[in-house]
Amino acid sequence: AGVPGLGYNVNVTVNTPGGSAAQLSSATFYFTPSPTVTGVSAAAGSAAGGNTVTITGTFLIPVSAVYFGSVAATSFTQGAGTSITAVAPPGTSGTVDVTVTTPGGPSATSAADHYRYISAPVVTGISPASGPAVGGATLTVSGTDLAGASAVRFGSVPATSFVVNSNTSLTVVAPPGTGTADVTVTTTYGTSAISAADAYTYLRLPTITGVNPASGPANGGTTVSITGSGFTPTTVVEFGTTAATNVTFGSSTTLTATSPAGTAGGVDVTVTTAGGTSATVVADRFTYLPGPTITSVSP
Repeated sequence: AGVPGLGYNVNVTVNTPGGSAAQLSSATFYFTPSPTVTGVSAAAGSAAGGNTVTITGTFLIPVSAVYFGSVAATSFTQGAGTSITAVAPPGTSGTVDVTVTTPGGPSATSAADHYRYISAPVVTGISPASGPAVGGATLTVSGTDLAGASAVRFGSVPATSFVVNSNTSLTVVAPPGTGTADVTVTTTYGTSAISAADAYTYLRLPTITGVNPASGPANGGTTVSITGSGFTPTTVVEFGTTAATNVTFGSSTTLTATSPAGTAGGVDVTVTTAGGTSATVVADRFTYLPGPTITSVSP
């Protein structure tokens, strides 16, 4: 008699010229067909293993082994002959066949038994790799297995926002910070490991501690020495809202610039780098002096 999903009992008889042996209940043989896997759920999990998977099929009893590719399941629990619960072992990114072994042999491989290992995300690049300490810079994070990102962090600080472009690219807005931070991406399958490729540097906001001379003619043309900190070769200098000319980078603490034309009175000199624009302070004031005016000649 057949037992659906399990196997078959068959009678064993012996035929001779003298006749056939009487059928006895003890003269039976249990025939187990080869198992078949018809489905795997959940069909994907972390490459670290540990995912609980339900395997469905036929003739899945008694089970002696469950394999994910060539690696034995960490553990498995026998069902009623049409299902097994197994814990996936560690693996490498990619797809493997889940096979079941019984006395009837191992299950044949098919598209129905596929299980996909997904690795933790990997960050391979940040562009640009630096930005202002006040945050707000938009950057591209490149890597692998980035789809499904649930969090992006700069050190321990969450990104202001992020958008998943593809499995290999994210667009991220940096939060405020200082120094150098590792940018990590978290998905269901883990968090990216820290490496030199994920480093993001927060640039210091430039500061001005003095301008010399602190005044000049309203028609411009005064060469002014600016002292402070956080200056870089890609510096823009403005007198009020007008850009200076002939900006020369001396070091991170010194610049020279030629004042543009202005109107009589005081303005703030500001320095802008990739780290941001210097805050206005008393020390950055430059006064435009009015030209002389002749009101009369006598005699």
